[in-house]
Amino acid sequence: MRPPINLDKQCGLIVVDMQEDFMDGGPLGIPGARDLIEPINRVVSLFDKKGLAIFFTRDWHPSNHCSFKDYGGKWPVHCVSDTKGASFASGLLLPQRYQVISKATDAAEDAYSGFKGTDLGKLISNMDVKKVFLVGVATEYCVFETALDAIGLGLETFIIGDCISGVEEGKAQEALHSLEEAGAFIIKSSDIK
Repeated sequence: MRPPINLDKQCGLIVVDMQEDFMDGGPLGIPGARDLIEPINRVVSLFDKKGLAIFFTRDWHPSNHCSFKDYGGKWPVHCVSDTKGASFASGLLLPQRYQVISKATDAAEDAYSGFKGTDLGKLISNMDVKKVFLVGVATEYCVFETALDAIGLGLETFIIGDCISGVEEGKAQEALHSLEEAGAFIIKSSDIK
């Protein structure tokens, strides 16, 4: 049994893409995404009470983004900047002190990782965060790529398994296995103190 993980000032939370268009019933709805709100809120609250760094990533696409099917991509139109679908999921706890990371803002470039083309890496470094905890969607895409980049930056990387959901269960499990092989730790929210 894993000993509890005690959060300290070197810990930061990355909430990945918990946006309306990714919730069940959205144009790119991820199975069970809406059910993640309650457990994610508990984790956000824990980090917030301890005054730790909290980042919320979001897709913030132009309407002609290259990931959309109409422009040669694989996805339906989703998370177009300043639309209701791009807003954070209804009921998601947004504490007073958090930072929003907007990604995939360039029409010609896709960006699954919260680090790609953003200030996330610099912010984490400036705040002296050494351990990151990831929650959100989708396991095999944006969570996976964000975690890989975190590992690449030398950050101790934890994926909170009961606070993530994937597009396809099989691929999501493969992604988690790959992350473990890369050095990430798959934990439960109950492991955090």
